[in-house]
Amino acid sequence: MIQTEARKILKDAPVMWRRINSIGIILDCNSTYAANLGYAKSEILGKPIFEHVPKNAWEEMNDSLKTWFETGKVTDRKIIFKKQDGSTFQGLLQATSLYDENKNLIGSNTVIFDLSQMNEEKIKEFEKFFKESNLRLEEIKKNEYNQLDENSKSEYNGLKNMFDMLSLVNLHELN
Repeated sequence: MIQTEARKILKDAPVMWRRINSIGIILDCNSTYAANLGYAKSEILGKPIFEHVPKNAWEEMNDSLKTWFETGKVTDRKIIFKKQDGSTFQGLLQATSLYDENKNLIGSNTVIFDLSQMNEEKIKEFEKFFKESNLRLEEIKKNEYNQLDENSKSEYNGLKNMFDMLSLVNLHELN
């Protein structure tokens, strides 16, 4: 998958990020998502999101998908995730929609916080990352946005919406 300048922000980001299509198949993820789940990225792409939750959490994941379809976003959704080794962790899922140039839903950008890792140091790392990412997106908007093709603009807009939502999350409440 081609990496736009906007998506490069997420490559080695401290947050777990994935992009899914409109039926819940993982199209892309960052190294943090893959590492935290214990998989190689190649083992994740093309798989349904339900492969990363235990069966007893499928209903919560399905409810999350329904909320996303109905509202275009999911905020503060606690879901149990399953690593490759079978261990689990409680994650907090945040998702925003991604649309094509005709405003058709094509997928979502999803960030998952591993609640077992939340501490003051991690919160500061996330806050710094969100601030720097928003500044980088503003720079792209100012200098490059008008030259982007429609797919890249869609990518940018989806990521901007995601970072706007993430900047509203009170990370200290997760600690």
